[in-house]
Amino acid sequence: MNKSQLVEKLAEEALLSSKQSEQVVNIFFDSITEGLIREGRAELRGLGSFKVKEYEGYVGRNPKSGEPIDVPPKKLPFFKVGRELKAMVDYEE
Repeated sequence: MNKSQLVEKLAEEALLSSKQSEQVVNIFFDSITEGLIREGRAELRGLGSFKVKEYEGYVGRNPKSGEPIDVPPKKLPFFKVGRELKAMVDYEE
């Protein structure tokens, strides 16, 4: 499912206009992003949690030329699936 499909599903299920459901989805994603920026984590019970992982800088190699290049330190979001979602996906009928 992609973002536009989520917007369509929300509009259909909640009887909202496409514009309204798009706003809701955008607010949802913006709130998660804001939580990651401010606190370094965002938790959605039953779904999972997002957290920011920090990676050290290192010296890498350009695969084409073999020249060494400095890779700066970075922060990346990481998603850890929750127990309930894991059980729902693994459930066989």
